[in-house]
Amino acid sequence: MYCADDTESVEKYSSAATLSDMEVFIFPELMFSLVLANIMSPLVWQWKKDPWFKDLGKKSPYRRLQRTKQFIMDCFSFNLDLDTWGLTNKKKELKRFSSFVDEDILTRSNALFGYEGDKYYFDLDIRRHFGLDKYTSDIIPYWKTETAEAMDAFKYKEGYPAGAGECVSLAALYTSLLFVIAEIPLSSMYMLATPLHSQNFIDINDGIITNNRRIVTKNMWFNGTEMSDKTRRALQNEKVTIVVNNTGYIHTMYKEATISPDSYRKLSKKLGQYLTTDINFEILANFLRHNSKIQKCFQIAHKCCGKPRFIESEKVFHYEHSSKLRIGDNTQEKLLHEIDEDEFYPSPIQGRILLDDIESFFKKGGVSLDSSCDIENLKAHLKSCCYNVEEVIADLKKFCRIEPDLPDARKHWVEKEPLIFDKLSNREEIIEYLESMRDKNSVADLAFSAYRDLEKSPWKPFLKAAIERNPVSIEGSKDLDKEGLAEKLWLMENESIYDSSRLAQPDEVWNYNRGDGIEKAICLINILKNRFPEDQISLKGDGKKVCVAIGRKEYAFQTTKGLGLPKKSDFDF
Repeated sequence: MYCADDTESVEKYSSAATLSDMEVFIFPELMFSLVLANIMSPLVWQWKKDPWFKDLGKKSPYRRLQRTKQFIMDCFSFNLDLDTWGLTNKKKELKRFSSFVDEDILTRSNALFGYEGDKYYFDLDIRRHFGLDKYTSDIIPYWKTETAEAMDAFKYKEGYPAGAGECVSLAALYTSLLFVIAEIPLSSMYMLATPLHSQNFIDINDGIITNNRRIVTKNMWFNGTEMSDKTRRALQNEKVTIVVNNTGYIHTMYKEATISPDSYRKLSKKLGQYLTTDINFEILANFLRHNSKIQKCFQIAHKCCGKPRFIESEKVFHYEHSSKLRIGDNTQEKLLHEIDEDEFYPSPIQGRILLDDIESFFKKGGVSLDSSCDIENLKAHLKSCCYNVEEVIADLKKFCRIEPDLPDARKHWVEKEPLIFDKLSNREEIIEYLESMRDKNSVADLAFSAYRDLEKSPWKPFLKAAIERNPVSIEGSKDLDKEGLAEKLWLMENESIYDSSRLAQPDEVWNYNRGDGIEKAICLINILKNRFPEDQISLKGDGKKVCVAIGRKEYAFQTTKGLGLPKKSDFDF
């Protein structure tokens, strides 16, 4: 729980206010605290009333999930722009986290501190992949995980037609919306973080993975398309560093785990089943779609005008790009029928395997990955001078089964009281329940700091985050003097992106060009304290007006938040 005199406690709670990717990595409780902040959000409950969700309760869980997915697709873009939340440097952040984690472990586990992922996946320099190549190797971005309000507020930022967010933000948004709107139990959802990505596994039907804005069913996972290939990369090539759900977390870096062991075993089993499929003709066709290099080794037969005709498989796969029809499923004949007759040959193409013969082989039964006999039979039918059949079979097996590299279960399991919402039906009941759990569950307590409610969370961590980790407003105002800076803040919309006693951080005020008077005042303090660290800067007010005083000069802002002001000691950090 929070302790104002404990430096490490203040650091953790201040991280709940900024929620950068590196902070979530160091303090994994924050990932679910953000989910809880979104669940408490009146904005999320307002979305629940959208006509798009009318009669949603009458639909199956999968249909409810599909509706929620489409809402996210329509209302949010994926954003990983370096300029949104600014830059920091490795030296500063390593010093900040030195008491929490060993530097060597951190650099081996986190992309921002040196991790470059699997070389197969990251054959290009990771810094260029992230757009960091124009900076020195010491520079790293503040990729901040946005709350629902901050994601929605991107619509106020130039160049963004609607909301936006990065991968952890979208994973948290999915979890909270699926609970509030689609009414899927939190116990059915798991958040999975790798060094370079964040996604969710939803235990519905055969399993569903959320990937940024999209969802991926088991059938989609194995369809061999470019979209599914991109979705597969993280679990196929990276270690899962963190798993989080409503019972707790397990982290590859820490010896203790708070997630329920039964819940973790369930995930391991269900995720393993989702990532595995036996081989049938459709799966083989999907593998060829995925592995385009060997398409040239196959041909497809088609009866045209009563006569057999033959065509290169790569040519047919190319036709798929402009069609909803696919090789390998029940739409294959229609696809072939759409291709002009002059694309076909009257005789089999020499040196190519006829996919129709392979299809006949599969009609006798599927191929189990665990049966050496089945694999040998398939190998005999796929033997060709066009490729090394041993290598192709090995690649096919990898395509059909991914062994997720989850955190080692040999942990010290710390039993925590889980957060159970099953009997809670509305936002007010959930907030009341979370308040009752604050002294029993640190995730619930941190949620109020992530929620930015300054009536129910401490000022000191919020101010520490505001003044130490908001570089965009500092950089954006560098050409303005004090008077010009105050005038720019006065001209901004006097409207917070957060309701009631909740506050935006300075860079949210700056990015979205709006804020309540107290938010603008804190934004001003952030800039002035970083410009003039030796000067005495104070904040005072009467509930309707707040004033920033520096020397003999005061800058006043109107506020409707009704908050009491922080104490002088709240600025001591």
